[in-house]
Amino acid sequence: MTRRFGRRATLKRSFGLLSDFRHEQSNPDLFYGSLARDSVQLIGDLYGGLTESDLSGSTVLDVGGGPGYFAEVFQKAGAWYVPVEPDPSEMHAAGLPTSGSIRGSGLALPIRTSSVDICFSSNVAEHVSEPWAMAEEMVRVTRPGGLIVLSYTLWWGPFGGHETGPWHAFGGEYAARRYLRKTGREPKNRYGVSLFEVSATEGLRWARQTQDAELLAAFPRYHPRWAWWIVRIPGVREFLVSNLVLVMKKR
Repeated sequence: MTRRFGRRATLKRSFGLLSDFRHEQSNPDLFYGSLARDSVQLIGDLYGGLTESDLSGSTVLDVGGGPGYFAEVFQKAGAWYVPVEPDPSEMHAAGLPTSGSIRGSGLALPIRTSSVDICFSSNVAEHVSEPWAMAEEMVRVTRPGGLIVLSYTLWWGPFGGHETGPWHAFGGEYAARRYLRKTGREPKNRYGVSLFEVSATEGLRWARQTQDAELLAAFPRYHPRWAWWIVRIPGVREFLVSNLVLVMKKR
């Protein structure tokens, strides 16, 4: 299932992404452009592994699609890309065209049941107060045999606090107050409001227990293939995985 993407998951890729990710706040075009290109490769490889098909003609629902950085790369791959975003200010933040975007909550997706080929969410679950309710909605809207990919940042990993890290290790509220004191402004990702503690263990438990989908794979999104074994080690994975990918097939 993950063989195609596994060949792409090299140490060179990991270093390249890490270098670009340093610019999330200072140069979002660079950061999100890099993430978009990597995402379409990830989804294309996983969908190919599941169906032996490329993305041409597929419907991709992106839960938490933000300002639309992913649209162009998915459209170039031949997919019908549909982002769902609850925050209108976030939807228009980059000044990109928003035609085809849907305003709606991931907790109650305004999408018909069993209507999309692929439901994807990247770095959103940690910003949702009920991430597994969102995950169930992702399963609901995916057609039987379709692909669900949920990728999210772990709280205890190095990027769990986002711009307030690494101080989030001493408590999310402490980290937020420290950020305000040091910068004079509230963090974009406010603990308890738009940033929550999520773990690998919770995600794996949900994926194994949900009735309507089968867990096919779980791996660290930004690690090289030879480091994916870390996901199998309870405790250790919470600190070292950083971003967990859950790959599922709708029953």
